[in-house]
Amino acid sequence: MKTTLKLELEEARLMIDAAIRKANEIGVLETICIADDGGFPIAMDRMNGARITGPQIAWNKAFTAAGHKRSTHLFTTPPNGPALPGNEAFGIQLSFEGRFAAFVGGFPIVVDGNVVGGVGLSGGNGEQDTKCGLAALQALHELLEAKGHTVTVEADIKK
Repeated sequence: MKTTLKLELEEARLMIDAAIRKANEIGVLETICIADDGGFPIAMDRMNGARITGPQIAWNKAFTAAGHKRSTHLFTTPPNGPALPGNEAFGIQLSFEGRFAAFVGGFPIVVDGNVVGGVGLSGGNGEQDTKCGLAALQALHELLEAKGHTVTVEADIKK
């Protein structure tokens, strides 16, 4: 039997708030989804004026990052991104009824070396989504560090 940590609404809200602060700072309208380790949303916010397609895309990115335990952009990063044409996972984005997201904006939430969820962002370009995602991870890191836990805060996460 293994004891595991589970994200709860308090942590999800903290992460979303941090991502929104960063989005406001850099001038982008984001939708942010925090998903549990099964890829299902705990919390999601769409900033006023953000695209109506954002919630589904943000959820897809959070789902993919949590479920596949890697940052979503790593699937298509040349030369060895597994979802690139000719590589072993080409076409994977068609999996899970099209929910699998193989582009920038999804990051696994890794606490003490274990994936406990995912954060997905939609609304900015890749650089903007990444900045907001890292702000969310940093906020969780700051909260949990005082409790003796480590949160991975980096763009390229692969477990």
